[in-house]
Amino acid sequence: MASRIAAVASLIVFAVCLVVGGLEADNTFTTTVERALTAMMATLVIGLVLGGMAGRMLKENLKSHEEKIKKGLATPTQGDR
Repeated sequence: MASRIAAVASLIVFAVCLVVGGLEADNTFTTTVERALTAMMATLVIGLVLGGMAGRMLKENLKSHEEKIKKGLATPTQGDR
């Protein structure tokens, strides 16, 4: 899950940087691609960290909810249906 989030976010940032850096700012090709690759790599690292945190949070919440169900402490509510 973390790698998917990171990959999608980094590709979106790369595409946006290419468009903005190339078309809007009138930078050279080398400058545009260099900055886009740098932004993509930074976003990949940030996405991996955030995706890992989100995955761990979901696992912890699901585990505690499953334990409540096994013990019979969780009662169904109207929102569960």
